[in-house]
Amino acid sequence: MVTDAPDGSVPEVAGGGQRVLDLLDKAITLQSPLVRKNIARARQRNPEATPAEVIRNLERMYVSALAGTGAAVGGAAAAPGVGTGVALALSGGEFLSSLQLSALFALSIAEVHGVPIDEVERRRTIVMGIMLGGSGSATITKVAERTGQHWGRQIVGQVSGETLRQINKVLGRHFITKYGTKQGIIVLGRVAPFGVGAVIGGGANAALATLAVRAARRAFGPPPTSWPG
Repeated sequence: MVTDAPDGSVPEVAGGGQRVLDLLDKAITLQSPLVRKNIARARQRNPEATPAEVIRNLERMYVSALAGTGAAVGGAAAAPGVGTGVALALSGGEFLSSLQLSALFALSIAEVHGVPIDEVERRRTIVMGIMLGGSGSATITKVAERTGQHWGRQIVGQVSGETLRQINKVLGRHFITKYGTKQGIIVLGRVAPFGVGAVIGGGANAALATLAVRAARRAFGPPPTSWPG
């Protein structure tokens, strides 16, 4: 467990916690170049779709994809001849896939809202803030020393890089302790026998995705009425 230093600063995380953050950075790096392609996919059936319509499509795509990965791993874990060790290994790979899907979703929503995502610290803040939900929002506004709704628009695009680094240190600690714990419970549920793991994995992932969707709505507020220039 990571604790605050005596002077109130946030120390660097180590061991397994750092591994989780490394995986998050990897997911963000892999998915950042795919953001506009993801938005284009959401507009595929209707090139004239409004930002609000595209956001709804992105939300549906994300929830469906994340639920599907959880169910697939849970189903594989219940297959004859698949041991618990193999099932846990499958879940480890699915954890990275979940991070990638979540990063792609969060950054795509930011792009639709016209929020800059060209700097790595801003991308980290957006992804972790949305995945952490209410606690992420509270952390961001507290460290940034700003108040008001829709931190995704009002804070991430305006505060300095140094402030964002401080925000991300605190978010990183919460990400390890809170999101990591949730994911660990889901992983154990996926190795349940007789196909129950598929139900648990798919349902739990869908629930996490739904929470992220709600957090994104709170972070960015109402969709733009038109596309950014």
